[in-house]
Amino acid sequence: MAIYPRGAYHPPSDSSKRRLAMSIGFIPALFILSILLAPPLSLAEPVDFSLSDLDGRQRQLSEFRGKWVLVNYWATWCPPCIEELSELEIFHNSHKEKDAVVVGVNMEDIPPERLRAFVDEQFISFPILRSGPAVETPLGPIPGLPTSYLVSPEGEVVARQVGRVEAEMVESFIEKQGQNR
Repeated sequence: MAIYPRGAYHPPSDSSKRRLAMSIGFIPALFILSILLAPPLSLAEPVDFSLSDLDGRQRQLSEFRGKWVLVNYWATWCPPCIEELSELEIFHNSHKEKDAVVVGVNMEDIPPERLRAFVDEQFISFPILRSGPAVETPLGPIPGLPTSYLVSPEGEVVARQVGRVEAEMVESFIEKQGQNR
């Protein structure tokens, strides 16, 4: 038996090595067993909400089921929101007839006629819904504006972007999701 000074390195004994090897082999087996015995994960539930549009009609997210929906939370006083409107318009017009739409949700308390005038000045053709200021929505939190959520054709939230969105970014994400389905 060797004697080592206090605090010095002590090489493990043969019995310590055997115990370590057995426990290391046991951990992966336990992990695999826990996966096999775990209950199956439930599928994400489709999300839905209802808000008024600029004409006062109630619109539901589920109206767009079967298409990708980019839900963009924004405000007229938000410079990055205004900067991304042209990108959202380009994306919407390129995809609305086939596979995707943009739905804008205005997050401020302003008179409807003022919001309509702003939308007309910006040449926005995608649906605009009205909501008051909120930090939580049916799709998830709104930590800042703009915030966009991408909803799959099945109605499930698959992505969130806080900050500006570019058409190419969304198209690339949708393409990758299509390859994984």
